[in-house]
Amino acid sequence: MGKLVRSMDWSRTPLGRSSFWPQSLRTTVSLCLASNFPISLAWGPRHVQIYNDGYWPICGAKHPHSMGQDFSECWASAWPVIGEAFERALGGQTSYLENQRMFLDRNGYLEETFFTFSFSPIRDETGKVGGLFHPVTETTSKMLNERRTRSLRDLAGRAGKARTLEDAFTLAAQTLSESALDLPFLLFYRLDAAGKEARLVARAGLPPGTEASPEVVNLEGSQEAAWPLAEVARSREPRQADDLGRRLRSLSCDPYPEPPKTALVLPLIPPGYERPAGILVAGVSARLPLNESYRAFYDLLAAGVTTAVASARAYEDERKRAEALAEIDRAKTAFFSNVSHEFRTPLTLILGPLEDELAERQSPLPPARHERLDAAHRNSLRLLKLVNSLLDFSRIEAGRVQASYEPTELATCTADLAGVFRSAVEKAGLSLTVDCPPLPEPVYVDREMWEKIVLNLLSNAFKHTFQGGIDVRLRWCGDHAEMAVADTGVGISQGEQARLFERFHRVKGAKSRTLEGTGIGLALVKDLAGLHGGTVRVESQE
Repeated sequence: MGKLVRSMDWSRTPLGRSSFWPQSLRTTVSLCLASNFPISLAWGPRHVQIYNDGYWPICGAKHPHSMGQDFSECWASAWPVIGEAFERALGGQTSYLENQRMFLDRNGYLEETFFTFSFSPIRDETGKVGGLFHPVTETTSKMLNERRTRSLRDLAGRAGKARTLEDAFTLAAQTLSESALDLPFLLFYRLDAAGKEARLVARAGLPPGTEASPEVVNLEGSQEAAWPLAEVARSREPRQADDLGRRLRSLSCDPYPEPPKTALVLPLIPPGYERPAGILVAGVSARLPLNESYRAFYDLLAAGVTTAVASARAYEDERKRAEALAEIDRAKTAFFSNVSHEFRTPLTLILGPLEDELAERQSPLPPARHERLDAAHRNSLRLLKLVNSLLDFSRIEAGRVQASYEPTELATCTADLAGVFRSAVEKAGLSLTVDCPPLPEPVYVDREMWEKIVLNLLSNAFKHTFQGGIDVRLRWCGDHAEMAVADTGVGISQGEQARLFERFHRVKGAKSRTLEGTGIGLALVKDLAGLHGGTVRVESQE
């Protein structure tokens, strides 16, 4: 830059020939040119500008004409931001401004930029302010990257909550509408399953249905469209649309009076998809160059929206699976309810004659026949118990359970029910300990349901215990009662405990007195406890 300064005819400027410059100016220019830091000087009443090698890139296309130009004329577009600090420095007071946003016309258009700079007065031989010392650091890249990072962070935080593809596009559009300085407009198009049509489902910065924002686009039509959506859908590659002012004369959007000249058309392809699920049309700011950093922002933007779409699709697929499983469960419940009703009547008709025959006293059956009928009677009762349990499940599932809650001396009731098992337990060589002290107040329960809860828990404990014993405890816990059934039987693995109360689930390989279990007893206990506002849990060690 020293060569340019020396070669210029300064006599054509208000400073006059350089040989007549005051020593204060000569010294300041020498210091300026020797520095690698971007520095400009504004000297004299006409604020003649002189700068070094570090400063000329800031001038852009203004260089070299800007050398020797009036500083206030050269940077007129930035004067609303820097003018006050400039005038203050002329009055003898140093000014320092950090990360100031301003618009420079250094490349043929108003460009959004950021600078940290100062203006310091320089005294001449008379002791007055002869000029200004102006070191500068451009922070445009830093400030833009921070702003775009915030946009991407907000996009991930909000759009990630989407539950459908439309939600993902809508939340993305709402979030990015706050980033109009980088994204003057956004159009989110959803492609149909066949890839023949694109439908506008969300947008920001443009109203729907205009020349620039058609609501439906035929991807197979021959008519020229506003955006190359069909080409992007086929190629799965982004496209740049230029010269928008000529192609779309009605295009107008914030935040600047001049419309965008360029847009990027980006495919949104979730993992595992052969064709785009959608296409994003994103405008480029009219006051920013589409450089490598800006393009990378659009790539990250498309990736962020695609992630939100993939997450929404996964949630939607999971919801459909859950609905299908729920429908299967409802059908299964209806089936068991119907089957149970069909079984109940013939079972009742079977049990009646069996019980009459077994109770016959005038002509009793021979022992062998009596034993066979007794086995048939026991198994019929067991089948009836299963049928009744299935009916209980179907009623609970359908919300048709009519519970009758009444105040109950729960300790006495529980002890009586546990006593039913004493004979069978002691016959098996086990001990049964019932610890049910009186409670301070009656507990409201449906007695029939409570009976099923107690008997199912004890039946399960007895079935899997071969040594030791079974304990039944009832305690008052401030505002509710808690019953615990403990046994010394086979333990349950940690993995199986989580599924112990699921319907029709049986622990594989568990040692048991019988093989007749159906996996509904403990599930019924959980449902009946839930109807009382209670819970059930298990603690076990193998």
